[in-house]
Amino acid sequence: MTQQRVSSDDRRVVVVGGGHAGGTLVGMLRQAGFAGEIVMFGQETDFPYHRPPLSKKFIDGDLEQWLRAPEFYREQNISVRLGESIESIDPAAYRVYSSSAQATEYDLLVLATGAEPRRLPVPGADLAGVLALRTLADARLLREAVVSRGRIAIIGGGYVGLEVAAVARANGVDVTIIEREDRVLARVASSRLSEILAAYHRERGTKILTGAQIVGLSGDDGHVRGVLLGDGTQVPCDIALVGIGAVPRDGLAVAAGLACEQGILVDHRARTSDPAIFAIGDVTRRPLAGVDGLQRLESIPSAVEQARQATASIVGAASAPAEVPWFWSDQFDLKLKIAGVVSTPPGTVLRGDPASGRFALFHHMDGKIMAVESANSPGEFMAGKKLIAGGERIDPRRLTDPAVSLRDTVIK
Repeated sequence: MTQQRVSSDDRRVVVVGGGHAGGTLVGMLRQAGFAGEIVMFGQETDFPYHRPPLSKKFIDGDLEQWLRAPEFYREQNISVRLGESIESIDPAAYRVYSSSAQATEYDLLVLATGAEPRRLPVPGADLAGVLALRTLADARLLREAVVSRGRIAIIGGGYVGLEVAAVARANGVDVTIIEREDRVLARVASSRLSEILAAYHRERGTKILTGAQIVGLSGDDGHVRGVLLGDGTQVPCDIALVGIGAVPRDGLAVAAGLACEQGILVDHRARTSDPAIFAIGDVTRRPLAGVDGLQRLESIPSAVEQARQATASIVGAASAPAEVPWFWSDQFDLKLKIAGVVSTPPGTVLRGDPASGRFALFHHMDGKIMAVESANSPGEFMAGKKLIAGGERIDPRRLTDPAVSLRDTVIK
């Protein structure tokens, strides 16, 4: 197999990773008219599935929500190798080697290996009942634990931890969130949104400990029974869910000599430093319009956008305009939508009333909206997203008045 192949009808695309990014890509390739061979390797034994329900609806929702019906792959002549991981890449020979020691040649390779939960480096982290939440199998275990009504300690106050806490509390389960920073969502949300959400959770019975250092987990008969803190406090629990972030699965790329730095480095068309290899999804660090440097985003919209970029590159189509990064979160009756990259802009405007559960926070700098964090305010979210994309200058004073439409805050 050589690089001389130019027709889309005889190229083989190998996709490593059967998650949301990889599963979306193979469908997009067929929709775009790619007629060559597609082989997708998935480490899990399930077909690609929607991941948001794992934390948002793991109790009463249907976890097995496939991106595509299993028959789709057969009908579209897509070879899906479930339960089989890729162990190494030989870029010079255009080959990947799987866990079954078989070699598969490729013309183009797409790495969609995702990220894995960051491990908790303390004694007792290997006790039974210490869970992570990244896969369908993880969600099934968590569902069993919550249904049994055991006390849950959630280690890490990120979005996934807050989503799980909301579901558990709605089902009458005792929940304690333990966060080492001085606020929940410290790395991904504004301090104002953190304050609002923490109060919302506490009002509904969630215990939240911030500035807490975890020094170990205690157990009984090999099962976790408590989380030990640096000040001597022990938080009793029957389940400990570790949600302290994720690290990119870029080991294959590093070993293959691709440019990596806390993730696989890609351009705006999902290309890596090797012209025959693309990378998409949580494993990448990518450019974002209006943001300095490369960013690693863990979101479904980002994975879908990169799948679209890689598809356009592979079939020789023009790239779609860059999207404003965004994601969503469901917590109790709050439908949160966030657009832009939330950092520490000098100005923040609140529209609406957090006590009503309907509000939007607009973060601005030099008269331009940089990010919007909204709850139950889809109109404010969409308008804010458009303002971020358009880069129009706004009048922050008019922005504070909910009676003034967002388009009337733009300085003509």
